[in-house]
Amino acid sequence: MLRIAGISVPEKKRIEIALTYIYGIGRSLSIKILKQADINPDTRTEKLTEAQISKLRELIEGKKFKIEGDLRRDIMMNIKRLKEIGCYRGLRHIKNLPARGQQTKTNSRTRRGNVRRTMGSGKRKLEKT
Repeated sequence: MLRIAGISVPEKKRIEIALTYIYGIGRSLSIKILKQADINPDTRTEKLTEAQISKLRELIEGKKFKIEGDLRRDIMMNIKRLKEIGCYRGLRHIKNLPARGQQTKTNSRTRRGNVRRTMGSGKRKLEKT
């Protein structure tokens, strides 16, 4: 199994899709990387040669793109900065609410933890005897 940046990339998928399993690499960046490495995006991961694999590793693991740990760390530092300065987005992160202007009266259940705040919700159904 091919490992790039500490992530196991699936072998049966096209390399264009398989690279998106790495955090921080989406479809467009995957296509851009494959163009730089001169690899056909339709190639299956298992059919790559050693030279192509080393070229991919060199491009991805080189510090040109922020992926995996570095990207996660940067995102966490940005959120921490927002919380420290006390801006609106930071306060929304602290309260565990949506930070990008979504409505919260009916939606945002996943962000709030599936809390239902109406009188009838959460009631147990009575057994029929």
